[in-house]
Amino acid sequence: MKNESIKQKIGFGLLLAATLLVVIPVLFIIWLIISRGWSAISLEFLLTMPRDGMRAGGIFPAIVGTFCLVLTSIAFSLPIGVLAAIYLSEYAGDNILTRVINLAIINLSGVSSVVYGLFGLSLFVIFLKFGVSIISGALTLGIMTLPVIITTTREALRAVPKSYREVSLSLGATRWQTIRHSVLPSAISGILTGAILSIGRVAGETAPILFTVAAFYLPKLPHALSDQAMALPYHLYIVSTQIPNIPENYRYGTALVLVGLVLIMNIAAVIIRSKYRKKK
Repeated sequence: MKNESIKQKIGFGLLLAATLLVVIPVLFIIWLIISRGWSAISLEFLLTMPRDGMRAGGIFPAIVGTFCLVLTSIAFSLPIGVLAAIYLSEYAGDNILTRVINLAIINLSGVSSVVYGLFGLSLFVIFLKFGVSIISGALTLGIMTLPVIITTTREALRAVPKSYREVSLSLGATRWQTIRHSVLPSAISGILTGAILSIGRVAGETAPILFTVAAFYLPKLPHALSDQAMALPYHLYIVSTQIPNIPENYRYGTALVLVGLVLIMNIAAVIIRSKYRKKK
């Protein structure tokens, strides 16, 4: 009995050490960004246009462009991903077609973002003639996040007890009515978790938008989905690698805004998810 207690303590200690190995570097990175970038944060930095080849002024167009990309890509990928997961979980049988689809989803989740960028360039920019625009970038990012949304939604649907379906069907409801009124409300938390993960990835990607939407220097706001736009990840890459003699706090300030933007969008999604959980 004593040996088992010692083994348990050793196991808990190893788990704690593994957790700290993950958390401590993240906290250090956040502290570094805040400490070096906080001095750059001001209303002028956040709400004005860039000037002098991005050596002066603010990053307002990049903030707006990032918001447009995130909202448009999630509006495209979330409904398609949820519907695909519903089909795979509730309608499709265990056959060759579904096995191929599941294998494709797994493989797509491991594809490099650069490949998605080249795909978006070939399909949306050149073939469909959308040009370098917000719609091209958002559709590319939406396709990139589909595997995450489909996987998380499918697991959330499978976690709903079968008794929910059996009771609904026994009362005369159709399969779609059962899914809509019994299964989906119970799985909404998992579905929103997939959306939260997708928001974080979309907001921080650079390679896909490099080919499809991002502008190097564009001191104006986009007015339509067909317009080119600046974006924070690409803007951060440019000011960090391509522009000489730019102040260090400007680079870290841009990184701080990007991290804060992702955090705000994630917090908003978590609040929405919590409200659905309370209703449930």
